[in-house]
Amino acid sequence: MRFDDITESIGNTPLVRIEPAVHGLANIDLYAKLELLNPFGSVKDRAAWNMVRPLLPGAVDRGDTVVELSSGNTAKALALIAGMHGLKFRSVTNRMRVPEIKDLLLLLGAEIDELPGRSECLDPSDTEDPLTRMYQRLNADGGGYVHTDQYFNSRNVDAHFNGTGAEIVKDLDGNAPDYFIACVGTAGSSTGVARALRQQNPDTRVVGLVAAKNDFIPGIRTIDEVHEVGLFEPTVYDEIRSVSADDAVDGVLTLVRRCGILSGPTGGGAFQGSLHYLRTIDASLSSRRSAVFIVCDRVESYLSYFKDRRPSLFGRPPRANDLSSLPDNPDFSSISVSAAPAFAADALVIDIRNPYAYQALHIDGSINIADEVFADMLQAGLPFSRRRPILLVCPVGERSAAYAALLTRMGHPDARSLDGGIIAWRDAGLELVRD
Repeated sequence: MRFDDITESIGNTPLVRIEPAVHGLANIDLYAKLELLNPFGSVKDRAAWNMVRPLLPGAVDRGDTVVELSSGNTAKALALIAGMHGLKFRSVTNRMRVPEIKDLLLLLGAEIDELPGRSECLDPSDTEDPLTRMYQRLNADGGGYVHTDQYFNSRNVDAHFNGTGAEIVKDLDGNAPDYFIACVGTAGSSTGVARALRQQNPDTRVVGLVAAKNDFIPGIRTIDEVHEVGLFEPTVYDEIRSVSADDAVDGVLTLVRRCGILSGPTGGGAFQGSLHYLRTIDASLSSRRSAVFIVCDRVESYLSYFKDRRPSLFGRPPRANDLSSLPDNPDFSSISVSAAPAFAADALVIDIRNPYAYQALHIDGSINIADEVFADMLQAGLPFSRRRPILLVCPVGERSAAYAALLTRMGHPDARSLDGGIIAWRDAGLELVRD
């Protein structure tokens, strides 16, 4: 197979049947769409190329910089495409949480701007958010930037309607599967594929998978985050279910060890989420059905993620005081925004957001211990005096609630989470300071 350009090899990825002995389903044929075999390594290759392709001639003439709000696979694909055309690429993000991805982007020549977005996704209606201000600047005429705009660009969806979804139908002999189970990130692939499948079969059932609250799964957003994405349309999905980081790890282990598929966490979450859903309906089916999920990218870029969440896989002892050890509904104390200022006057206020967000705006007198650093600190035991109350702060009060529960379990008598997080504090009109 000969190509004149590496981008010609994007798409036409295999659709691989998962052996029944692996998934245990009696009445459903389960298939994996192997988007990890795209030339740049992920499902995002399609969207990146489809979004930037019509912009390249003008960008090359002007010497523009290609820019995207991305911390992962879209950035990787765009960095490679930009380099092929002699252009610079800049990744703007507040979510660079996997060190291998950051290192790879730097190796590819990308520039990385980590900005203090107040939430994990862009919210264009929040005009005070630095991430929003950068977004507006990127879209201004004559700025020297080509912004592919993956969160709002319809060409993201089109890449999967005309490509990924159409290929699935073709590989199933012109039929759409009965079920499509999709992880939701920018919502481009799930929306585009769903539209293509329903064009062929309006009865195809689409299940969207989001990350469980307080869990981080690369490539999958929580239900709160997906509502901030411009391409997300709730009506695309017949049902939305959550998967946990443990589900993602378990799914990866099955795919790599039983199927020979070198899937990353998103594909692992998609596989495990598919099983959770399909097992609830399998026994009730009276005829043979089919289901498809997407393996979005490869495992190699996420080794630190697996080491952190499943150290036993690498011969390491389990982390003693870890959020993953908490029960599903742990006990913790929260405090309302109205009561928080009085409590904070005598408490140690710990802001666990990233340093960029903290520097932009924070509660006066608080200290900044970023989430990942805070997690490492707790491994050695309770690092704070039990005599002083603690108030934990994060963007919306979810992550801080988990840490409040963990500190309580570790023996701190008065560790609380700010209900609604820094956003609730801001919306109440309470003072925030800049550093």
